[in-house]
Amino acid sequence: MRFRSDPRSVKGSIAPLMTPFTADGELDRAGLVNLVRWQLSAGSHGISIGGSTGEPGAQTIAERAEAIRIVAAEVDDRVPFLPGTGSAKLDETLELTAAARDAGADAALVITPYYARPTQEALYSWYRTVALEFPDLPIVAYNVPSRTAVDIAPETVARLFRELDNFVGVKETTKDFEHFSRVLHLCGEDLLVWSGIELLCLPLLALGGAGFVSATANIAPAACAEMYEAWQSGNHARAREIHYGLHPLVDLLFVETNPAPGKWVLEQRGLIGSGFVRPPLITPTDTGIAKIKDLMAEGERFLTATEGFTVEGK
Repeated sequence: MRFRSDPRSVKGSIAPLMTPFTADGELDRAGLVNLVRWQLSAGSHGISIGGSTGEPGAQTIAERAEAIRIVAAEVDDRVPFLPGTGSAKLDETLELTAAARDAGADAALVITPYYARPTQEALYSWYRTVALEFPDLPIVAYNVPSRTAVDIAPETVARLFRELDNFVGVKETTKDFEHFSRVLHLCGEDLLVWSGIELLCLPLLALGGAGFVSATANIAPAACAEMYEAWQSGNHARAREIHYGLHPLVDLLFVETNPAPGKWVLEQRGLIGSGFVRPPLITPTDTGIAKIKDLMAEGERFLTATEGFTVEGK
């Protein structure tokens, strides 16, 4: 919780970890610790877990809370920790957010409540309730309309930001780039905005974004971190080179439903013992694996080295 009092320090490439499972589907605790260590070694500026890439919908609340505690302990205040704590149910969201607070998280990433399609007034009420319940914990909205069937409007974000001291930012996972601009126009750069769309990570920095929470960081954390640092230092040519160089790896992640392709890569590269994904997802098909291999070869120079972090038997 070293960064909790200064949420503006939560910037850069925040890696949204995949949740490793054993071959029989149990939480792979040692694998999760190994991923955190690899990410920190690669230079990621922060760590998250429990976002879409972490398969939260396939885990119990107890499992998600345990994963948060494992990651918090391993991060140990070396970089900001921003776990996903949202659910479709308010009681579960409050329970997980409390677990994150108690584990020492620096902020909580709260997804918009999915499936119910709440109005903007209802979304305001939802986030207001969470923020008031945890007045000392920075709250970040997670807007991902492609998965939730609801889109938090820029005006709602601005209302929350204006009225609640601990509502500090939003992770925007929408391909509507006008939406990014309207949010920042209404709120100013004091609102922290991260991109969750891989190919909009670099463009968002030009608008004054705080960084990105990109699934690409699961397989190329060093390149993602360098892209942010290159932009911030004024080396825009290098930032663009990395942006375009990452395209094949971004395509790789979505050959089939994320995170199955990325987990397959982590297993093949020895970082986790199994690429198992829980239902309703399945591991990549033979056709998918062929495409993944081609894209992996195309983007190979941006994959992060794994020496020193391969698990036993790999």
